[in-house]
Amino acid sequence: MPDYLIFQLTAALGAMGEFAGHERRGSLIWPGRAALIGLMGAALGVRRGGDFSALDALQTAVAVFDHGGPLRDYHTVETVPTAAARRPQSRPEALRLANGRTNTTITLRDYRTGPLYGVAVWGGPLLELQAALKQPVFTLYLGRKSCPLAAPLDPLVTDAASPEAALAHLRLPPWQRGKVARIMATDDRPDASRRETRHDIVNDRLLWHFSEREVAVVPVEIAPEVAK
Repeated sequence: MPDYLIFQLTAALGAMGEFAGHERRGSLIWPGRAALIGLMGAALGVRRGGDFSALDALQTAVAVFDHGGPLRDYHTVETVPTAAARRPQSRPEALRLANGRTNTTITLRDYRTGPLYGVAVWGGPLLELQAALKQPVFTLYLGRKSCPLAAPLDPLVTDAASPEAALAHLRLPPWQRGKVARIMATDDRPDASRRETRHDIVNDRLLWHFSEREVAVVPVEIAPEVAK
């Protein structure tokens, strides 16, 4: 049987991708591949523009124990008028060119409250990743920096017949025990009840360029046992 690295993700607030528009940034209901690779890279100490090639071969699966409730936050963004901002070297210079005038825009940020996910990865340096997730180099978040994790990831390498069988060995936080996952998003499988298109294959992290892939959504029942 293959080896899997499993870990949990839970936070008071989470923000899972979607297109990053200027006025609205939405949140999907589970983290995509790019978010998971970014989180594991941060644990290893890879910076945003660094080399993630060691993680490219990983396959991923996400079990949704609780996708949380929607929450929308409102921000105001202050910008210098475009005509005055074409060639400034700094914000003070831009403000001087604009004679102190600024534009204020209301923007929207969507979050999920109290989500809980189980993640399984396989096909890569699992023991190295397990050690990094126990003692990450950089602080880990469930999406944006306003979304710190609510519990340790508690990574575990285990052998199992399938991702869902591996995820049954998760050790959920005490306040989350007893929850059951009903769906799992993973690479293409013949038993998928549906398929979704996600833009979560990274082309350029610095420019935020992503390409699409097809994700299989599989009906499952994953009920981790309560640790004695």
